[in-house]
Amino acid sequence: MVTASNLLADGDEDILESVLAEVEGELYVVNPSGTTVEALVSVAAATDDLPTIRLLADASVLKAVMDDFLVASAAADLIEAGDLEIRTLEETTENALLVTPTSVLALVAAGDRVAALATDDEAFVDTAMDAYAERFEAAEAFQFRTPALSRVRETLAAEIGDETRDDFDAALDALEAARGDGSGLDEVTLSLLVAAKNEVLLYDISKWGEDVGIASKATFSRTKTKLEDLGLIDTEKVPIDVGRPRLRLKLGDDRLREASAADLPDVARSLLG
Repeated sequence: MVTASNLLADGDEDILESVLAEVEGELYVVNPSGTTVEALVSVAAATDDLPTIRLLADASVLKAVMDDFLVASAAADLIEAGDLEIRTLEETTENALLVTPTSVLALVAAGDRVAALATDDEAFVDTAMDAYAERFEAAEAFQFRTPALSRVRETLAAEIGDETRDDFDAALDALEAARGDGSGLDEVTLSLLVAAKNEVLLYDISKWGEDVGIASKATFSRTKTKLEDLGLIDTEKVPIDVGRPRLRLKLGDDRLREASAADLPDVARSLLG
């Protein structure tokens, strides 16, 4: 059970690790910032024996955070495991709150430190639990479309190959974020670069990506064309028995060809400018 001691830490991760290690039953995370949502997903993904986490957050915050494939795919794993539920908050609270069956903690940021101010007053805690349980039940579920990372990895190995999956893991681990907003590499670009490193057919990687729910074949094709125009990817035609030849992906720059899978994102970013 979570005690009512106030907590002071260097970041949200430390606070959440302490709470998740002690809480039993349910944890309501109410009105968190984007940074807190990212920290919650990261800490929960690395924690065994989780409580049921019910995340109630502003829709715009959720959309911004879940645009990062790294966060969204990890959250999808937690959802599939039954450890996390996400719904949208219509009316925000003054502070982010962590509400457990035994305590209520308000998160307060000051400079580069975070405090969790706690109370275990029984009447207050019971009222808060009832109030946020009611709000959660009435709230709309957040529409989640990103596939779980575990399913992405399993299907990539099964349909494309273990070596490609291992390179994908290494490249993904090297990223701090995987967003499709033009500020870095997104999951489609990364998938195509890893596929090119392993000389996979465009048809195969785009079919896999569409089937698993990463993006449509058309998105893969458009991204391939962009990368090809920029010189990051080359293609060669592979004849088939019936129909048009298919395209084998290959890396188009010596710096990419010489890079390890873990270095692939940095080299690709430098080439993209």
